[in-house]
Amino acid sequence: MAQDRDDCERLLAEVRACRLCAAHLPQEPRPLLQLARGARILIAGQAPGRKAHDSGVPFDDASGERLRQWLGVDKAAFYDPQRIAILPMGLCYPGSGKSGDLPPRPECAPQWRNALLAQLPQLQLTLVLGQYALGWHLPQYDTVTAAVQAWQQTLPHGVLALPHPSPRNNLWLRRNPWFEAEVLPALQARVAALGG
Repeated sequence: MAQDRDDCERLLAEVRACRLCAAHLPQEPRPLLQLARGARILIAGQAPGRKAHDSGVPFDDASGERLRQWLGVDKAAFYDPQRIAILPMGLCYPGSGKSGDLPPRPECAPQWRNALLAQLPQLQLTLVLGQYALGWHLPQYDTVTAAVQAWQQTLPHGVLALPHPSPRNNLWLRRNPWFEAEVLPALQARVAALGG
């Protein structure tokens, strides 16, 4: 048990020192993730945004506020790595493009993701946010909307796709009222049952 914890800490230190894609980033690399072996919930996101990069805290923005509301948890529970792991597809802020942030750097997930996921032996629920995380965790779905609509099929297997909680998705949320009416109550019940 202590050996497993030590291995996890060594891996996290190695990840946090990563400079694999430094030449492609707009700022110095600052890998942002949250992980401990006791976590039962995983948030599989895209990549940290600018505000999160600046503060060094994942989901330290409006998306994080909405995501915490969706989960029905407060900041203390959300930022407790023994409860919730946060592992984006790209660990560093990739920069901004014409219509939002750039995609996660493609080098990141192949380098680190499997080793980090192996450190989550208690994992019972994976929340998939966005197209890039969908491609890794639920590749059988072509779109985020299709994966979210399949929630009754995926949730029993411990995986749930969510639209990204960004304010940019307000239109999607207005067009899909079933998400808040049907999916969020089921999500909140599952998170509460897992001690989130």
